[in-house]
Amino acid sequence: MEGDLIRTNTWLTPLACIYGWLMSARNLLFDWGVLESRQYDIPVISVGNITVGGTGKTPHIEYLVSLLSGRYRVAVLSRGYKRKSRGYVLATPDTPMEMIGDEPWQMAQKFRNIYVAVDADRRHGIERLMTDKETCDVQVILLDDAFQHRYVTPGKNILLTDYHRLITRDAILPAGRLRESAHGKERANMVIVTKCPENLSPMEYRIVAESLQLRPYQQLFFSTVRYGRLVNVLTHEIRPMSDMKHYNVLLLTGIGCPGQMKMDLNRRFASITPLNYADHHYYTDGDMDTISAELEALPQPRMIITTEKDVTRLMSMQSLPDRIAAHIWVLPIGIRFMQGKERIFNDKITGYVQKNIRNRGMAQSQNDDKA
Repeated sequence: MEGDLIRTNTWLTPLACIYGWLMSARNLLFDWGVLESRQYDIPVISVGNITVGGTGKTPHIEYLVSLLSGRYRVAVLSRGYKRKSRGYVLATPDTPMEMIGDEPWQMAQKFRNIYVAVDADRRHGIERLMTDKETCDVQVILLDDAFQHRYVTPGKNILLTDYHRLITRDAILPAGRLRESAHGKERANMVIVTKCPENLSPMEYRIVAESLQLRPYQQLFFSTVRYGRLVNVLTHEIRPMSDMKHYNVLLLTGIGCPGQMKMDLNRRFASITPLNYADHHYYTDGDMDTISAELEALPQPRMIITTEKDVTRLMSMQSLPDRIAAHIWVLPIGIRFMQGKERIFNDKITGYVQKNIRNRGMAQSQNDDKA
């Protein structure tokens, strides 16, 4: 497959077998009802994966927010990875990024008409959203990265798998990057193969579909990355990438899988020099020295391109030098459904939400009548 990113450590297979057995035992406890998984009378949609690293969760969550927030009161609930707080936190316009994490903060800044909350205990977070005075009018809850959080049974369970690292061709940790066996995919209602090349042939679609071996009740979709226009963080100038194709780019990322982004941008600019940090990395003054040196080493004209997630952490620094900020351009990342299936996906999601909101309203009305 084009740009195949799968690398496995076969010598760690014995450890992977032990880890896989433990995860299978945990799943069986949920399947048998020994561990309780709770359902709610409000539409709950989970978007997640069983792979360590980025599969495009944030762009897909944002797609759902854009789809639903014009018609419904939407809340996004995340665990708030690497935040400097505990328990349940509801984002406000003044909430610092460190209190809720970079991805929830990005979401809260981008979509001011939704609720964004963080809680490692998703059941507690859902119940707070449904009962707290500030958020009790919520109609739909989107769970970010909750496919393995089995204490909640969502009404729609969406599983993402990277085209370049299909779960059926990967191995369990630590030999590969799977958090559990690929059989875990059977819990999904929908499976989306993400980060697909734009020019997939009918045969390639078929090969991927056969590899995944989905059940009849599961629906398969393919999505590809859609890049927006570049935005300068200092001047807020907006430019299409085509205007900057003669630039030499320092690609600055602290995301799960930066390799795909580099491959996508290679053909769009004079040169791409990657500078990769760990996912959710908090930038330091020492990093600024490294970034400055790497930038100065590039021939003119030169620029820094980074992601929306990274820029939240860069701009939270009190000491981000203007000499670096002036060169930083943010590249928004969205998604597009392939094979003309965008409307089918949208109808499945909105149909589920509308049906369950209506059922909930009928149940509440009946309870009121009884009272």
